Amino acid sequence: MQQELKYIYQIYEDGSFSKAADHLFISQPALSIAIQKIESSIGMPLFDRSHRPLRLTSAGELYIRMIKKIRGLEHDLDQQIQDIQQLNTGSIRIGGSHYVNAYILPEIVTDFSRDYPGISIDMLEESSDVLGEMLAERKIDLTFSCDPKLVKRFKQYPFFLDHILLAVPENYSINSQLSGLSLTGTDILRGKHLTDTCPTVSLNNFRDLEFIILTPGNNLYQRAIQLFESAGFKPKIKMEQSQLATAYHLAEAGFAATFVSDRMIQKKEASLLFYKIDSDLCRRMFYALVPHENYTSIPVQKFITFYRDSRLHMTYSHIR
Repeated sequence: MQQELKYIYQIYEDGSFSKAADHLFISQPALSIAIQKIESSIGMPLFDRSHRPLRLTSAGELYIRMIKKIRGLEHDLDQQIQDIQQLNTGSIRIGGSHYVNAYILPEIVTDFSRDYPGISIDMLEESSDVLGEMLAERKIDLTFSCDPKLVKRFKQYPFFLDHILLAVPENYSINSQLSGLSLTGTDILRGKHLTDTCPTVSLNNFRDLEFIILTPGNNLYQRAIQLFESAGFKPKIKMEQSQLATAYHLAEAGFAATFVSDRMIQKKEASLLFYKIDSDLCRRMFYALVPHENYTSIPVQKFITFYRDSRLHMTYSHIR
């Protein structure tokens, strides 16, 4: 990419001429002169210098959009050349939520690295909104989502299913009232909740309980709100948490009831009982997402294929 375009993009990322100059290893006056020459040639400014951090003008936004496309093409070219030269080496930058990175990926990443030791893997953890933007800007190679709005923005591959269950501390009196309808951790590990004969329960039975829910922006937050609305009551929210794992462990300690993914239940004995709620909202398909109309590197293709062909694909490897 031309040096001037690199200058523009660095200023855009840093929001400051001085910070960009430090990252580019040039003086601030030299950087300012370079940008002024571009602005003089097009007859309009690229940055609104009256704001801190700097803001893009309309012309600046156009430049940044084009620069991102150029960066994407350069990245694709580098990947394709690398793939031609070294078919079994390379790197993958994976972005995932804490739930995906902690409960879904460890086993597959370990198995994949064993079969492809020459391919290095970096794992980043962010919210789904941030991950979507990182994928669009090619800062990561793939991510995972069950959010229809995010999924439709990218090329997608079905990756795994999970099922949402209501987790209730075992000492709550509601459990004796619903005797025969609850599931233990052992039941979940054996996959009983996946069978057609497993009883479902209306969420309305739990209207008097206190709940831990996830914070807005989490997919499970929106699903929980829809579940409560469908059940016809407003929940008593005792706490909001940004991490599903934290909500799960709080429920396990007896703090309140919460919704959890069956993929998180890895212990046969737990201080919780689980309920299969009668709603399609409790079934989620997660997709592996890669950028549209961009080259997908061979290491990324291998990773997706490896997972989809493995015993882990849309199964429950933790069931014993």
